[in-house]
Amino acid sequence: MGTPRFVYQPLPVRVVFGEGVLGDLPAEVDALGLSRVLVVSTPGRRADAERAAAPLGDRVAGVHPGAVTHVPAEVAAEACGAAASARADGLVSFGGGSAVGLAKAVARETGLPIVAVPTTYAGSEMTPVWGMTADGVKRTGRDRRVLARTVLYDPSLTLGLPPAVSAASAMNAMAHAVECLYAPDASPIVSLMAEEAVRALAGALPEVVRNPGGLPARTRALYGAWLCGTCLSATTMGLHHKLCHILGGSLNLPHAETHSVLLPHVLAYNRPAAPDAVRALGRALGRDDPARALWDLSGSLGLPRSLGALGADAGHLNEVVAQAAGGGFANPRPVEEAGLRVLLGNAWEGRPPAA
Repeated sequence: MGTPRFVYQPLPVRVVFGEGVLGDLPAEVDALGLSRVLVVSTPGRRADAERAAAPLGDRVAGVHPGAVTHVPAEVAAEACGAAASARADGLVSFGGGSAVGLAKAVARETGLPIVAVPTTYAGSEMTPVWGMTADGVKRTGRDRRVLARTVLYDPSLTLGLPPAVSAASAMNAMAHAVECLYAPDASPIVSLMAEEAVRALAGALPEVVRNPGGLPARTRALYGAWLCGTCLSATTMGLHHKLCHILGGSLNLPHAETHSVLLPHVLAYNRPAAPDAVRALGRALGRDDPARALWDLSGSLGLPRSLGALGADAGHLNEVVAQAAGGGFANPRPVEEAGLRVLLGNAWEGRPPAA
């Protein structure tokens, strides 16, 4: 069979990957012509962010440790005010998805360029996707202004990440690659990267959890996470991300763990309509049933496998089903209430995935 028609447009992100590349931060900031950067982190990573940015000297206009999950609108507004007060001409995000998410919110409002220094496997630093939560609803979109100019992937920065956080973060990244495989705007290039990303992460994660201080597995996992983010930057999101955004915005569930719980169930739901994606994932995971393989992997890593374990009240099931059934996103299988109830019911109770 011939190669189908496709469109692939790489995004202009400079990636610097390897142990010790954090030391390149001053040179990368200089290359962008920045002289007053605001460093963005979560409250818990403030000291680490300050140490990482110390070599920048007086190019640091301030440190704003206000990042929290799901980027509440009021938190974004506060960060924009901090950037204005500091007269910042650029941003350095240090941390995981929350830090880069807040930097994106500021960049979307101000146009300031971002240099991202990831310390988890979230992958969002590679995408032009932004998200913000207001009044219990999480909105997302795409905007080139939020795309990082430079990303410094230093595997040594992930060594202190606890095993459970590492596993959840990596399963979150894997969800990006899985959904890319059946996206309507997928391409052979993206599909190759997605399959390799899942293979790399699935192979590295057991060792990361078993030996958190092992740099080779950490490097392999970060490589997989980079590929996952690159895939997501090139394709549209479907049912999986829609459900995660609904649950995160309305129920304030932890972002990475919600992705981890839902991933096998959404894949099982879409399996009948996405045979090529299932075959690719089967190759990557070494199993004929990749949905069950992902569910088993999550359990072997010690991650929660139910929404209930994350604190989700089953009384909100009807509300989540109604929001998801409203559509507005692409998905290989039609999104119907009956199927959603099975999917979410299994996820809520922690049962194995089923179509």
